[in-house]
Amino acid sequence: MGFCGVFGCGSHAQYFTLPEAKASKAVIIMPENITYDQAAACIEGAFYALNCVLSMNPKAGQNALVIGATGAIGSSTVQFLKIYGTHITAVCRSENSELVRSLGADKIIDYTTDDFTKDSEKYDFVFDSIGKNSFFKCKPLLKKKGMFTSSGGFENLFLVLITPLLGGKKVVFRAPKNIKEGLSFIRDLVEKGTFKPVIDRKYPLDKIAEAFEYVGTGQKIGNVLITMDT
Repeated sequence: MGFCGVFGCGSHAQYFTLPEAKASKAVIIMPENITYDQAAACIEGAFYALNCVLSMNPKAGQNALVIGATGAIGSSTVQFLKIYGTHITAVCRSENSELVRSLGADKIIDYTTDDFTKDSEKYDFVFDSIGKNSFFKCKPLLKKKGMFTSSGGFENLFLVLITPLLGGKKVVFRAPKNIKEGLSFIRDLVEKGTFKPVIDRKYPLDKIAEAFEYVGTGQKIGNVLITMDT
């Protein structure tokens, strides 16, 4: 299984070729205890989630808020944080609370009925897994030395440089570098049974437009896969 980074490979196809130099940095042997579909769901979202979690350097006993805890990145973030012994508050719909708790969440905030920004608890980390919330919106939720990271928002790239200079609460982001190392870390967790990819739906290649439309609703749970004829 492999992943070609932020800009991807520019393809939805049954097969494609990679230069050997690139393949050696982006492809690993998949775990033996999962299917090809499950392996595909262990890659992009999980890789980005792992990168965010490692940039925070979480420790046991700290607490984190994960916004969008049911998405591909969010569901992975919850699982990675739990490995480090972090207490997790997940923001998601209440109907998905059982799933998110099974991934490791300790507390659920239903964003359809409650405003998570009004939560009285203070957090060491806030993870915006959907990339739609700003640092300034989430800043009141952070402890004095708390850290915020997001999967989106160009303003965060600027704040990554500025906020550490001010002391106190800051925005953290680490550019993904070693893809093979990250995927190997995920594979090891899968083989140990401590990470399980979440799959929502599967679409055949000829229905890929429907798949993109569904993802665009923002309501998917985990990953949406495109299946290929063999």
